[in-house]
Amino acid sequence: MTIIDPRTGNTLTSEPAGQAPAAGQPGSVAREDVVIELGAANVQQVLEASMQVPVLLASFSPESDACRQLLAVLEKLALEYGGGFLLATLDGQANPEIAAQLGVRSVPDVKLVSQGGLVDGFQGALSEKEVREWLGRYLKAPEGASMSPEEQAEAALEAGDTATARELYQTLMAQYPEHYAYQVALARVLVSEGQIDEGRALLDNLPPEERDAAPARGVRASIEFGERAWSADAISALGERDDSEARYQRALRQVADGDYDQGLEGLLALMKSDRGFEDDAARKTLLQVFDALGADHPLTVAYRRKLFALLY
Repeated sequence: MTIIDPRTGNTLTSEPAGQAPAAGQPGSVAREDVVIELGAANVQQVLEASMQVPVLLASFSPESDACRQLLAVLEKLALEYGGGFLLATLDGQANPEIAAQLGVRSVPDVKLVSQGGLVDGFQGALSEKEVREWLGRYLKAPEGASMSPEEQAEAALEAGDTATARELYQTLMAQYPEHYAYQVALARVLVSEGQIDEGRALLDNLPPEERDAAPARGVRASIEFGERAWSADAISALGERDDSEARYQRALRQVADGDYDQGLEGLLALMKSDRGFEDDAARKTLLQVFDALGADHPLTVAYRRKLFALLY
């Protein structure tokens, strides 16, 4: 089969089936090398080109902010992958017949085509992190690939740079106002900075289903830990006290300070020694910590098992 490069009209040299070209280095290609405007004149050529290189077919509406945001992410990744895939963009309003032929029902719509066949696709404006994860299922990211804004924010938090994390989440919120995970993440950062009222206000403004979901409940639990825990000076003043109240407050202070491992261990130990303390406060606080950490956190998984073993 003769495959025509839709960018130049030149004949492409086919590679053996199943061997996609390796991604180049970030910055090694120009936009016109990897981004194609799809239309009636070249749609067949683009599909044929997928026999040699994977093609992302991105259908959009020029009037949609969500589409524009997603296209910007896809173009960034097309350049970053350095020719690892082609990005073919289709204005669905200007080309309704092609959109219908491609099975596009709503925009934004992205389809991955390889070897002339549909591999996978998604609808809606995914964030950059989500697009990277989706694309990574099928194509190896190039060496030196940049981190997504979400990954940058997470790295900043791990390094204790809450100011950078806050700015990144604020930018993401502006770009994706209906992606409520960013508001919850920003609330968590604000709480860690001591801006409790600001963090609580963000959570209060979430839609009910998001406000009551586990991530938001976790941040609220963190706020409550800080409000319930005695101050560091008060904990220090406990001295050698080892009664249930002292043990509970030490564990609660550790949780409020982010020392979850020690705090969880202290709460579990208090459950073993004095289950009735403050109406089962240790167990109830353990469950709140699980909410704060999230169901998949390694400490949640480990201490749920320990809690289950203690109870049953």
